[in-house]
Amino acid sequence: MSSYRFFHVKKNTLLAVAGTVWLIAGFNVARLGAISYSQLYTASVVHVILSLLVCAAFGIMFYKMARKHARRILAYEQERRPVWHFFDLKAYLIMAFMMGGGIWLRASGLLPNAFIAVFYTGLGCALAVAGIVFWWIFGAVKNENTAS
Repeated sequence: MSSYRFFHVKKNTLLAVAGTVWLIAGFNVARLGAISYSQLYTASVVHVILSLLVCAAFGIMFYKMARKHARRILAYEQERRPVWHFFDLKAYLIMAFMMGGGIWLRASGLLPNAFIAVFYTGLGCALAVAGIVFWWIFGAVKNENTAS
């Protein structure tokens, strides 16, 4: 253990780290959407259905992405990796672009509050789904290792 540098964790732990990061991100984005919903004069069933559609569309994409990253993490040859290796460079760049773009769009006022409410609520829930997938895989791997 002493031969490993600080911030190195077992690769299975990277799944839990990824799950936690995605759950926190999902909660925060959905929270922004809920705040926007609360500021709408009227929120209709159509708004909620649109949020569900956004969640479904992004949920499918994030589900596939979570599975891909989990396979990459579990394929590492070393048992311990730096904690930030739950993502690869491409994923970090995409995340930075999406966060920057989202912050800019909200701050710019170019989009109506109804769009922010619908989109952010759906997107946040989809991000949380990815977090749940990472935790589910973490649990499955942990049970598999325990049974062995």
